[in-house]
Formats: sequence, structure tokens, C-alpha cells
Amino acid sequence: MLRFVAVVLAVAFAGMPWAAPAAAGPPAKVLRYAFSTAETGFDPAAVSDLYSRIVISNILEAPFQYAFLARPVTLRPSTAVAMPETSDDFRTFTIRIRPGIFFTADPAFKGRPRELVAADYVYSLKRHLDPRWKSPHVASIEQQEIVGLGELRREALAGKPFDYDREVAGLRTLDRYTLQVRLAVGNPRLADVLSDASVAGAVAREVVEAYGDHINEHPVGTGPFVLGRWTRSSQIVLDRNPAYRDQFYEEQAPAGDAVAEAAVARLSGRKLPMIDRVEISIIEEAQPRWLAFLGGEMDMLEEIPEDFITVALPNNRIAPNLARLGMYAVRYPGSDLALSYFSMEDPVVGGYTAAQVALRRAIALAVDTEKEIRQVRRGQAIVGQQIIGPGSTGFDPHVRTEMGEFSRARAQALLDTYGFVDRDGDGWRERPDGSPLVIEYATQPNNLSRQLTLQWKKNMDAIGVRMVFKVAQWPENLKASRAGKLMMWGVGESDGPDGGDFLKLGYGPSKGLDNLARFDLPEYNRLYDLQKSMPDGPERFAVMMRAEDLMTAYMPYKVHVHRIFTDLAQPWLIGFHRNVFLREFWKFVDIDVARQAKRAP
Repeated sequence: MLRFVAVVLAVAFAGMPWAAPAAAGPPAKVLRYAFSTAETGFDPAAVSDLYSRIVISNILEAPFQYAFLARPVTLRPSTAVAMPETSDDFRTFTIRIRPGIFFTADPAFKGRPRELVAADYVYSLKRHLDPRWKSPHVASIEQQEIVGLGELRREALAGKPFDYDREVAGLRTLDRYTLQVRLAVGNPRLADVLSDASVAGAVAREVVEAYGDHINEHPVGTGPFVLGRWTRSSQIVLDRNPAYRDQFYEEQAPAGDAVAEAAVARLSGRKLPMIDRVEISIIEEAQPRWLAFLGGEMDMLEEIPEDFITVALPNNRIAPNLARLGMYAVRYPGSDLALSYFSMEDPVVGGYTAAQVALRRAIALAVDTEKEIRQVRRGQAIVGQQIIGPGSTGFDPHVRTEMGEFSRARAQALLDTYGFVDRDGDGWRERPDGSPLVIEYATQPNNLSRQLTLQWKKNMDAIGVRMVFKVAQWPENLKASRAGKLMMWGVGESDGPDGGDFLKLGYGPSKGLDNLARFDLPEYNRLYDLQKSMPDGPERFAVMMRAEDLMTAYMPYKVHVHRIFTDLAQPWLIGFHRNVFLREFWKFVDIDVARQAKRAP
């Protein structure tokens, strides 16, 4: 049985006028759970992986956030006083930051309280454009077309120092607490961009200058938690921010959601956050995570592993033995994609010629996704038909495309037609020029990846295509992928409630960032730019569908499935729910320490 070491941390705020003195009290409320993949760091300008972004979103704060329980999803102010004042053409946004919000104490502030101001958001957004940081979000920020910001980056790329002090017309402060954003092209959904704390969270300039290249290890924000201890790829410990402003549980439960209604009834009016500490272990293998949860060493199990889903959730209902212990399940569709990409710049699988397109389409057609869902994902997914995830605008549950089709006959016909045939009789197809056809697929050393690669091998063997697998840890594969060094790789993609965000996967200027496939088609880029400036409605959705059709036709990505997730919670974890568009849920839960102690390992 896996044992966790409880780590008790004291955060000193000597001399800080807003810090409460330490005092003896009741047992600490500690939320314990595990990530299945290692984090990479905690600087918004340096990371893009989900697990790092979860941690960042609980330390840093964006101007807006999604309401925890609201359905349909609803944006509301976070550090802002109200939602932005917006011009009729969606090109000018005025945002007022709430006075009296402070960063947590840090030596970078030299013993003085440091208030959050509008200039912090100007600085934080500019950082993504500074070539020094190599931000994975640079394309996302550039796509907002903030007036003058691109010029600042171009000058820095040409050799000039990045000038943070130079005012740009599209990103400036009107006064201490007022931020104005001006866009070259209207964007009705800019507030969505400014709700992601892992991108738009406020970072203080003093902190960045104090820690320099080590800023990825020193997140300092205004949020409900502070980083207490970090053992890379092993454990992350966060403590409650003692200086966090007065925020209270004011959530509204959707009608008919019994779990949410019970949480609201019990927690309404409570000051946030309600827990003292969060301890996260990195446990890549499914069995240790499952056993730790069953043994009471974890308070929640995020995303029941496929290997144990039928044990925990027979017939998609919580197992009687778990229910008798008071455990409860939260089941939800993810607005996500599980996909494999083809590097469009790779000489074997890339390119835009008819033969190369036929090769990718044949490989995609040969994937038996229904079998993958049954045998690997244990029924916890639906076949992916489009590049947009469920719950996001533009997703159509009724659409059927070649993206979701399985046909070995069509796959073999395409390969034969375009000259991918077995010339030497060894059972494996060669390329049209007679050179070997060998597909190299990157993967990870965990059980789920092993099962998925086995499916890939069976699918490719059936059509005479040789596939080999290159195994490395996930962060190593991500680094190689961004550098364009992987031929194929399977990843997950989750995004916000706007389906247009998923389309950036194929946007040319995002190559090597959001666009791991390095797809770059002028007509697709034009459609992406067009839909971005349009308000939601049938006309925009039609443009988005045309862009998706191009993605299906050229097949830079093979979307396998949209996953269905189930989290399990112990009976002493109060208020746990799931909003797939909000990562900072920790402040909305409580721990019944007396009940927890009875099951302590």
C-alpha cells in the first residue's frame, strides 16, 4: 500500500501587516490527491501542460473566472470589479480591477505590502511576447491582435531589448486600477481569454526580476493558495494563503443536481478557502492511485483509471461496496479530444500532396476506435467525429464524418491507389519511391499508453503498415514535439466553452505551440481568422464547420474519442463537483477532519 508523508509547512510573514499570527487550533484540513502526469513548472509564460496549469490557477488570478456550479457555464468577475465595458465593435475593452487585493508576501517585495494593480496585467500579458521566455502561449496572445503588441515582439526578435516600459496603444492603464485593451479585429470572446489564470494570471514584475530564470519555481500571486513545497515530478504542496481577501461561498446549484444542491446547502456563506493545505503526489501508474484511494490515503481520485472503471462504476453506477462507505462519484463529459497527430513537416507522414494526404487518411481509417473504447477505455468515451469538444460551441453530437469512420477496406484501397504497396513480399508496404514505410509513434511508459500502442500495432498490422514505438516520459515527448522532432504522438486537448479555441490546433501561426501537427493551410488560416471576429450564431458556426472539414480532409490529426470522466470522492470531502472549464476548484471544497481521521491509514 502506498503511503503518503504528511508535510506540515509554516509560511512566515514576519513584518507583513496583513499576516495573521500563527496560533494553535484544530487539525489541519488537508486535501490529498494525485496527478497522473508530472508537472513542468509554475510560470504562465513557460508552461502549457494541464497539471502545471491547475496549480498555477490556484495561486495566480485572472480578472474573470467561471462560476463553479453554474450550468450553462457563466463568466463572472474575479479580481475585476465587474465584467468588461465593451465597445459595439468588440475592439475596445475597459476592465476595472478591484482595489485592496494584495500579492502574498515575498522577499521580492522587500517587506512591503504589494497591491494588485492594472499595470500587473499589462506586464503579465506582455511577458508572453518577450522572446526570452519562449512562452507556449505567444500565438494565443498574438491571435488577439492587441494593437501595438506585435510590433514590440518583432523589435525584440530583431535584437532590441524587450521594452516593458513602452506603452502600446492596445494594452495600457487608464489609472491605477483600470486596464484598457484595444484590438485590431473585434473579438466578442476576449473575456474568455482573460479568465484563464494559467495564461492571464497576474505576475508581479518585482518577482520576475528577483528570480529571473528560476521564476518557474517561484509562483507568487493573489490567489487562495501559495506554493509551500515542491519536489519535482514527485510531490507538490500548497498552503492556504493567510492574506487572501474576504471571499465567500456564494454558488448556485443547477436544478436537479443533488450533489451540487447538498454542497450549496452545507457551504453557503463560508469564507474561502475552507481547507488549509493541498498535497499532490505524482503517481503515473493507475494501480497505486487506485489502491491509495481505497485505503483512505487520498481524498479524491481524479478520473478513475480505465482499468478500474468497471470495478468502481459497474453499469455506470457507483459500486455498492463503495457507496456503503459513503464514497460518491461525479461523472461528466470532458470538453476534450484524445487525438494522435501527424507532423506535417515530417518527410514520411507530412506534406500536402495527394499521396501524403491519402497515407494519413488511410492510417486514420484503419483505427478501430470502437474497439479502443471497449477494450482500453472501458466504455468511457464516445467516438470523435470533429475537432471540437463536447460542451463547447460548435460541437454537434449528431454529425458524422470520416474523422470517426473505421474502414480497413477503404484504408487499403487508398494505400494501393497511391503506391504504398508491398514490393518485396515481406508483408510490409513501402513508400511510392520504394523506400521503407516505417511509422514512428511516440508514447509513454505507463499502462494506458501501453494498451493504446497495442491497439495501434494491431490496426497497422492489419493493413500492412509497419509501426514502431518510441517511449519517453511525457515532458520529454512534449519538448521534442514542440521542436518538431516527433513523427506521431498521441495527446489530449481540452479547451474552454468556445469551440473556436479548438480550431487553433490547425492554425499555421501556432505551429509548434498549440498546433503540434505544424499544419499550415492558407484557406484554413483564413477561416480561423474570420470566425474569431464573428459573434456566436449560425453564420459563425458555418465558418467553423468549413474549417473542420478541411482538417478532416487533410487529416493532420486523427481524433480518436471524446472522453467521459468519473471522479470518486471520499465521504469526508465536502462540496466536490466538477466544472471542466474551471481548474481552481480547491477553494470550494471542505474536509470533515473528524470523519477523515476515522479512515486515516
